[in-house]
Amino acid sequence: MIPERRRSGIGGALIEAAEQWARSQGCIEMASDSLLDNVDSQQAHERLGYEEVERAVRFRKTLS
Repeated sequence: MIPERRRSGIGGALIEAAEQWARSQGCIEMASDSLLDNVDSQQAHERLGYEEVERAVRFRKTLS
């Protein structure tokens, strides 16, 4: 994200459009995620009405 574009309403408008589409498809819930250290994203989610429900650590192993 370009820092000077933050808090300009663009992300919120995109989320609102996605939520409206989801409602039109019969969905009753939206989910999203953010990396644990991405505090800006977490705060944005909260401002948009999302609530934290859990935290997770993802694991990966390269197989050779």
